[in-house]
Formats: sequence, structure tokens, C-alpha cells
Amino acid sequence: MKTNGKMALSRRKEKVARSSEPDTAKLARRIAAYAPHDGVFDLSVPGLHASRYSQIHADCVHALHLPALCIIVQGAKSVIVGEEVYEYDTTRMLVFSVALPVGAQVTQASYSEPYLGFRLDLDPHKVAELVLKVFPQGLPPVPERRAVYVAPLDPSIVNAATRLMECLAQPGDVELLAPLVVDEILIRLLRSRIGPRVAQMGFVESSVHRLAKAISWLRANYAQPMRVEELADLAHMSASSFHEHFKSVTTMSPLHYQKVLRLQEARRLMLSAMMDASAACQRVGYLSASQFSREYSRFFGSAPTKDIARLRQDTQLLSATAPPVD
Repeated sequence: MKTNGKMALSRRKEKVARSSEPDTAKLARRIAAYAPHDGVFDLSVPGLHASRYSQIHADCVHALHLPALCIIVQGAKSVIVGEEVYEYDTTRMLVFSVALPVGAQVTQASYSEPYLGFRLDLDPHKVAELVLKVFPQGLPPVPERRAVYVAPLDPSIVNAATRLMECLAQPGDVELLAPLVVDEILIRLLRSRIGPRVAQMGFVESSVHRLAKAISWLRANYAQPMRVEELADLAHMSASSFHEHFKSVTTMSPLHYQKVLRLQEARRLMLSAMMDASAACQRVGYLSASQFSREYSRFFGSAPTKDIARLRQDTQLLSATAPPVD
């Protein structure tokens, strides 16, 4: 009887251990179904995206990353924000609390086991609404100000993400059930280890929330001249305090943030809109073509014309070598 009791106890422990592990395999199958080939796919649930990549990235992919929860269910990735590098994989989740220009690089992927990612955009207004419910007594003190957080992958969030993906297959679930599952994901995120930090994006008095207003202006007006004093007014801070908080949260100065936005947009215009370097330079707000070329070369590693030619060639090579998709 003692032996049977020990075996039963051992089975219960194993069951508890399994239940505490994230079921990433199930989520991976759902993502693979909605990401049939390499790329990022916008799904019918607002703010929900699935991604697949069958090869590691030789170079960083530069883009503006909006506030979001990011989960990898297969593969691994590195994200560069200013001077900081964040690495995450199937054991960790990553959260952006403000919009940031980043460099991203898939570091683990293959045709047999492609990188598979889940991304849910975070609405600061919805976060603010739920913060009042999760922290009715007020937010606990947060010792650091950051815009990017990496934390152990929470099994309950993975399970909720799987149910959100399952809503896509059922008529009516996207409208009726998906919003409830999104709320569950946000609540579980706010109750996680990094919850108080994430909550800052929805807390009106936090520096992260106030900086988001200045960041929104920069995103909409990146081609316009920037005055730190005016941005500081948007954030209700002094110029010196604004500069210090901005650098602390984003790891970049306001001027550097604007420069990266300009260079990323110029690259996109040349690559996607077939615009030449001179026209792209003027479109994003540069008055000096030589300064643009100099800063572009320093940031991307080569002059604009040479860089765009290489990117187009790389795209053609990937298309030629990729296996057919069933």
C-alpha cells in the first residue's frame, strides 16, 4: 500500500509539473496554420500577428516596434534597442511598453523547424482600464524605468494565447470571445513578475505614460525640426528631466530616436517605393544629402545605394533558394 501511495503521489507531482509548463507545441501548431510561409501575418483579431521564418537573419531587420507582447514558440531572436540587446526564445517572453525603433534578428530557425512567433499589440487605454482592477490599492513601486522587459514565459499566458488563436477558426468567436481572451492575457501579464512595470504604460502619472505622448509626436512628425522643450511640455516635464527620463526609458536621446526613425523610413522608401537616395533624404527631413549619406552609412553599415542594392539581391536569392510551400 505504501508503494502504491508513493506511486500515486509521484504521478500527482508529475501532473502538476506538466500543468505548470507552457504548452508551446499546441500554440506552435496554431501559428503555423496561419503563417503558411515566411513573413508576418496580420490576423482577424485586431492587433494579433503571427510570424514564420525558415532561415536565420544574417543582418538585423530594422523597424518601428509598437507596444506589444511577444512570444516565441519555436526558434530564438535578438532585439537591439539603442545600446541594449535583448535575447529571448521559447522560455522567455518580451514586452514593449512604448513604440521603439529596433533592429531584430532571428538567431535560430530552419526549414524543418522554422521560427514561429506570436505578437499581440498592447493598447495603453485597455491596460489603464485593467490596471485599476488588478491593482485596486495602487501600483507597487517600480525601481527602474524601461521600455522593454524580458521575463520567464508564463504558462497561463501561453494557454490563453492558444485559445485566442483558436477563436480564429470559429465563426463569431473573433467578435464575441476574442476580446475576453485578450483581456485575460493582459490581466495575466499584469499579474506576472513584470506586471507592475508593464502597468506603467497605462498609469497616467508614470514617466513611461507621459513619454508616450512625446513619442507619438515624434512618430507623426519625424521629418519636422524637433525642439526638446516642446516635447518636454507634452510630457509635462522640464527639459532636463524629460531628456533624462527619455534616455532612461528608451536607451536613446530624443535626437537619436528621431534620427533612427528618419533613417528607417528612408530605407523603406528606397526599398519599397523605389525612391532614390536624394528624394528619400528630403522626404524624411534631411537638409544635407552628405549628412544623410554619412549617418545612413554609419547606422546600416554601407552607403544608401549600395545597401539597397544588396538588400534587393538578398531578397532575390532567398526567393530562389526557398523550398516550395505545401
